[in-house]
Amino acid sequence: MRLASFNVENLFSRAKAFDAEDGAAARKALEAFAALNALIAEAEYGEADKDRMHGLLETLGLERSDDGEFVRLRQNRGEFLVRRRSGVLDIVARGRGDWTGWLELEREPVDDTAMRMTARVVRDVGADVFGIVEAENRPALKGFSDTILPLADGEPYAQVMLIDGNDPRGIDCALMTRAGFPIASMLSHVDDTDDAGLVFSRDCPEYRLDTRGGRLVVLVNHFKSKSGGSQASSDRKRRRQAAAVARIYGRLREAGNGLVAVVGDLNDTPPENADDPLAPLLRDTDLADISELDGHDDGGHPGTYGGSTASNKIDYILLSPALRERAGASGVFRRGMWPGVRPVKWETYPEVDPRQGGEKRHAASDHAALWVDLDL
Repeated sequence: MRLASFNVENLFSRAKAFDAEDGAAARKALEAFAALNALIAEAEYGEADKDRMHGLLETLGLERSDDGEFVRLRQNRGEFLVRRRSGVLDIVARGRGDWTGWLELEREPVDDTAMRMTARVVRDVGADVFGIVEAENRPALKGFSDTILPLADGEPYAQVMLIDGNDPRGIDCALMTRAGFPIASMLSHVDDTDDAGLVFSRDCPEYRLDTRGGRLVVLVNHFKSKSGGSQASSDRKRRRQAAAVARIYGRLREAGNGLVAVVGDLNDTPPENADDPLAPLLRDTDLADISELDGHDDGGHPGTYGGSTASNKIDYILLSPALRERAGASGVFRRGMWPGVRPVKWETYPEVDPRQGGEKRHAASDHAALWVDLDL
């Protein structure tokens, strides 16, 4: 069987802030979005809280309207705020119990050509079991499999499963499987906590599959990105997530599960030191990175994101010892990625090839797909 992992960066719609031309303004808006969401969830709003809310609302462009460039305020029942004719914005709610509503990110359709490029990548990788990162929801991923994939001469997947995670932006972790690899059970870790609080930015779902070679457990991950907050806080969050996945992996092994794979976008490079964010998972367990397998084909580029330099190696397929023994060929698939222009770094589909008039906006994703063949 072939196991693969791919960050598709959404399929049908994507938060406008993710692809804004003014990256600094978009990052500022995303940070304000997260901060304001946390504040409005409080049971009581003190004066200091309301002052902070005022500033965040202005940052989000919501002082005059519920619709900002990147974020929309939903006030369904009760009142959170009142905009006076004098121009004063007055937060009238005393706490979460006074109103029903939320913030949501403004979305825009994904480029149609980019969607078709994503389908081509999935078709050409040809995986029997495909870990998917950044899918909006299960209906979207199911629609992609059943409708868009056949338009690219691909075969729909027999099972498409996704558990909604903790991120409100519609970037969840999912799994698609062929008929010979049924999903026997699933387990979510959205509520896992450690001493510092909630662990996973999205989730670390466990998908248990029946194969001819035995029960295979696939953990699909999407760790905290390097944007949003300070580098130190982002590093700490990813280290906590790496440690949590390592604990889940350890429990699976202790319970007798020998065939375990960890796949997804870990948003950091392989650790060089014991204090690096991914060290608990890549240094302190017996999991093997497929990039270390004999004959692994990375196309001459060590990274998996953007320009695919070593500093952009952030996507992984990690194998337990029993899986490593059953591993054959492995590689990185980049034909759907923007290849640069001077000169192009790798061969792509014509729609993404600048030598043939292709454009960066038509790329399937900024990430490459990873794959490995396993004797199962």
